[in-house]
Amino acid sequence: MSRPFLRAVSPLAPAQDVRFCGHCGQPPRDPQLTARVCDRCHLGMVLTASADLAPTGRQPFLVVDRQLAVCAMSRSAERLLCVEEPDAINRLLTDFLVPADAERAAQDDLLALVVAAAGGGVAVTTTTVRPAGEFGVFFEARIGIVGPPPAALVVLDG
Repeated sequence: MSRPFLRAVSPLAPAQDVRFCGHCGQPPRDPQLTARVCDRCHLGMVLTASADLAPTGRQPFLVVDRQLAVCAMSRSAERLLCVEEPDAINRLLTDFLVPADAERAAQDDLLALVVAAAGGGVAVTTTTVRPAGEFGVFFEARIGIVGPPPAALVVLDG
């Protein structure tokens, strides 16, 4: 009876980090620029996340701290959630997004994913969410770490 041969495989390389604006979502015009404020819209801080998490184009996203408070919101998230960023800052994530599943366990899972990411969790996770107070509208949400300072990035994929 023959057994398959084992072979060594190289570990997956971590995803490359990318920089983007916490308001318009666009990368800096000059990739070498180290300014903290976006050189495009002049409204958001430049953030860093892994390439598999960072928003592309005009994807809506929120930045959430370990206390589950919204720290930043993209322009497209403002339109999607019908709230302006200044009115969303320091409010709970659950004021805007809730699990698609209405069960309490799903709520706990969403909050645990966000807290883990904001605390430095490295893996990008996905879950399904909906806008608070809306039914029948669902988004796949990618959740992972963004910084500086460390926080959770919640990117909504239509």
